[in-house]
Amino acid sequence: MISGKTIFIAPLDWGLGHATRCVPIIKELQKENKIIIGVTALTKKVFDEEFPDICQINIPAYNIKYSRVLPLWLKLFFGWPGISTIIKKENAVLQKIILEHKIDVVISDNRFGLYSNTTHSVFITHQVFLKTPFATGIAQGVNKNYILNFNEIWIPDLENEKESLSAELSHGQHFHPQVKYIGPKTRLQKTELTTTKYDHLFLLSGPEPQHSILRELLVKKAKQYPHLKFGMVTNECDEQIKNLEIFISPNAQMLSELISQSKKIICRSGYSTLMDLYLLDKKEVILIPTPGQTEQEYLAEYWRKKFGAEVCVQKNISKYNF
Repeated sequence: MISGKTIFIAPLDWGLGHATRCVPIIKELQKENKIIIGVTALTKKVFDEEFPDICQINIPAYNIKYSRVLPLWLKLFFGWPGISTIIKKENAVLQKIILEHKIDVVISDNRFGLYSNTTHSVFITHQVFLKTPFATGIAQGVNKNYILNFNEIWIPDLENEKESLSAELSHGQHFHPQVKYIGPKTRLQKTELTTTKYDHLFLLSGPEPQHSILRELLVKKAKQYPHLKFGMVTNECDEQIKNLEIFISPNAQMLSELISQSKKIICRSGYSTLMDLYLLDKKEVILIPTPGQTEQEYLAEYWRKKFGAEVCVQKNISKYNF
C-alpha cells in the first residue's frame, strides 16, 4: 500500500462510522509507516481505544447535527456556509501539521479540506456520485471540485459493481484519474460464538437528535414484545426494561460478540454499519434510514433488492411487525 512514510490520517466526525472504518486501514498502514491521527472530541474515543500509543492531533470538528423537523439535505443546505468555513479552517490547520511533523502523505476520510499541494493527498469515500432530491448536478459539482484536490480516491467497496455494497454511489463514469477500490472495511471480527442470545439487536448510530428519536421508538417497540429478548447498542439510555439489555458504546470485541449472538439486527442504513454486517455475514437485517438522508434511503432500498434486507420507514415503526 504505502511504505516508509509519515502519514497523517483523519476521518469526518459525522457519527463514528468514518472513524471506525479507518481503524483497519490504520492497522495495515502502521506496519511500515509512522502514523499520526487527526481527532475531534467525538472520534478521539475510538482512537484512544484502538491506538493508545499513536500520536493524535486535534483538528476542527464539523459537529454535524440532524433536525427533528427538517430533512438532512435541507439542513445541510442552510448550514453550508458554516461547513465551508470549517473546510477552510481544517486546510489551514493541516498546512501547519505538515510542516511541524514532516508529513509525507495525508489521508482524509470525507474531510474536504484535508489536502495539500506539498504532500500526496488521498480521499476516502464511498460517495463519489451523490444522491440528492434535487439540484443533483450542483451538489455533484461541489463534490467533484473538492475531490479533485486530492491525488487519489480510495473507495471502501468491491470493484465489481455486481457485488458492490454501495452500487451507484461508488460506481459510474469516474471523473478522477486515480481511483482505487480497497474493499469493505470493518474493525469488527467474526467470533466463534454460535448461541443466539438476542432475538433482535438494536444497533443505534448517527448524530442527535435522530439517534435519541430512534432509541425512544425502539424502546417502546420492545415493550410490545415481552416474550422476545432484545439488546440495544447506544450512547446512553436510562430505560430499564426486563426484556431489553442496554450496552453503552461497547468496544469492538464486545460489539462483534453482540452482533454474532443476535438473530436479527435492526439499525440505520449507514454505510459503515452495512460494511460491518456484510463482513460479519449477518443476513437478517431491518434497515431504518435516517429521515431525509437520501444516501441512507438509497442504500436501504438497494440492500432490500440486492441482499434481501427488510426496510422500515421511521414514522412507521409503531406499525411494523417485528
